[in-house]
Amino acid sequence: MTFPTKLTRGDVVRVVAPARSRAMVTEHDHTAVIETRFAELGLTLTYGRHVDERDAFDSSSVASRLADLHDAFADPSVAAIITVIGGYNSNELLPYLDWDLIRANPKILCGYSDISALQNAILARTGLVTYSGPHWATFGMRDHFEQTLRWFTDVMFGSEPVTLSPADTWSDDLWFLDQDKRELFRNEGWWRLRPGAAEGRIVGGNLSTLSLLQGTPYMPSLDGAILVLEDDLESHPATFARNLTSLLQLPDAAGVRGLVIGRFQRATHMTRPLLEQIIATQPVLEGLPVLAGVDVGHTYPLATIPIGGLAELSVSGGEASLVLRRH
Repeated sequence: MTFPTKLTRGDVVRVVAPARSRAMVTEHDHTAVIETRFAELGLTLTYGRHVDERDAFDSSSVASRLADLHDAFADPSVAAIITVIGGYNSNELLPYLDWDLIRANPKILCGYSDISALQNAILARTGLVTYSGPHWATFGMRDHFEQTLRWFTDVMFGSEPVTLSPADTWSDDLWFLDQDKRELFRNEGWWRLRPGAAEGRIVGGNLSTLSLLQGTPYMPSLDGAILVLEDDLESHPATFARNLTSLLQLPDAAGVRGLVIGRFQRATHMTRPLLEQIIATQPVLEGLPVLAGVDVGHTYPLATIPIGGLAELSVSGGEASLVLRRH
């Protein structure tokens, strides 16, 4: 694995839109909050030339998105790359990415959701560790952002192990529509579904997006992996079960060492009994630690997770721990 250089104050972060356009995001414009947050971290934001292009799919051409990604990796002044937001079509870029360029210029790449296609493909083709974490747009959350920011800075600026623990509260609201009306829920804690202990390389992100890579040259190996998976409100228990089954039927899934599942959005109607039933049907997971309800995915706060980094997972009847050992 190749780990990119950590951030330091004074670094430049390039904003790119490999999925949906910034023009869509700024219909509810929180740019001032975003840029203030990065300035407080001592980071300077610059923007890809094509981030505001917008087509019928709220995205832009493959050529435009490629140009911005390649420019960001090639520019020696850029220390890290962050995505505007997710979407549906990052996988369109994969046949055209310059893997040699990315391999020769290892940098932080942070985002989540549809960006999982890029992150796992980069891991498979170059060995570069990337980061499932907040988008540029996420930094526009005015309130209740502290824990997301803390996890981001711990991973991006620091090199010591990061021990994740359940957030006290969480949200699943359309915060960007009205920042004065937020709904918080008390966290009931992680769901300890299967006991065990494991250490391994993190593979995963958004399950529906990761599934798109199966059978392509862009799917990373699952051998020795701790899977960290989440899905959004377009998923529901039956589709999550189907996609998880498909993933765990891959030949190298026999080498999976553990499974971490992110918190489900309320619209999925996922329950603990349903998820326990789903896990019980997966023979590959027999004897492996399985932990769910973790702050990964489409609810907030949102942890920053190194895709390709090393994690240690431990689940017992009374407690659980998830430690990012190398990120």
